[in-house]
Amino acid sequence: MALLDIFAGAVLPIVAVAAVGFALGRASDIDAGPLNTVVVYVLAPALVLHSLATAAFSGATIARVTVAVTAYILGMIVIAEGVGRLLGESEPRLSALVLAATFPNSGNYGIPLSDFAFPGGGRAAAVLYLAIQSVLIYTVGVYVASRAGGGGGLQGIRRVVKIPLVWAVPVALGARALGVVPPVDGTAMGTLRLVGDSSIPVMLLILGIQLSRTDYGAALSQAATPSILKMVVAPAVAVAIATVIGFQDDTVARVFVLESATPAAVTPLILVGAFADDLEVGGVSVPEYVSTVILVTTIASIPMLTGLIALLESGALI
Repeated sequence: MALLDIFAGAVLPIVAVAAVGFALGRASDIDAGPLNTVVVYVLAPALVLHSLATAAFSGATIARVTVAVTAYILGMIVIAEGVGRLLGESEPRLSALVLAATFPNSGNYGIPLSDFAFPGGGRAAAVLYLAIQSVLIYTVGVYVASRAGGGGGLQGIRRVVKIPLVWAVPVALGARALGVVPPVDGTAMGTLRLVGDSSIPVMLLILGIQLSRTDYGAALSQAATPSILKMVVAPAVAVAIATVIGFQDDTVARVFVLESATPAAVTPLILVGAFADDLEVGGVSVPEYVSTVILVTTIASIPMLTGLIALLESGALI
């Protein structure tokens, strides 16, 4: 498929809806916080429940994706931490660098992108990726963010039990294992799908609104290292892991790489805002630093992910 066709079919819809959110954020004082709460507590859990409960994944595939995502997250933490220390970074920016370079925007960017790029099962694989990453970001990610603020993170890690998105994973997998998933064409699952499907456009609108509030100014010159790690090193790490894991399903393997290559996630911005909101390095606050990386990697992702999708579709990487 030509690059222009890939861009029009997979990337442009993401950019278009996010652009609406960006324009809305610029034109009004709309607060993305309540929308984000609705996604985290209602819409995304419904998407995870429906997708995992009805996906035709074997236990072996779920196990492989779990191992792959965990290996990717931990591997990128080690790489980003090492690069940061070699460059002389110290807290709180070292932890901010690690968060921005490690966690991909697998939700409000990755799910719709995977759905458009690989319509034959891409969304289900992306939701599985998001579910596993959510557990890691609200545990390991919380610890790293709290380290930036000088804390140990134990209180923050306890917050994971209050996140419905995390509990949706064992509930869905448990229902599959026990054979108690309601009929797919029934009212219950139909309602769950309706609620879950609505999360995708809302996620993209939130992404646009959050990007419209980014004050990158002085932080722009400092965003190069995490941006390169996220958009160049991370995809290479994902390809290596996918090769070692040996996915039996090509779509799952390609979605794993694509999700890992998406731009920096927004959740780390929320985490550093909670733990290190008032801290500055070189005249730039930690949240401004992370938000700038999000903006830079999101813009850079448009041509880079178009090319990556072409390589994945051709079988040149996986």
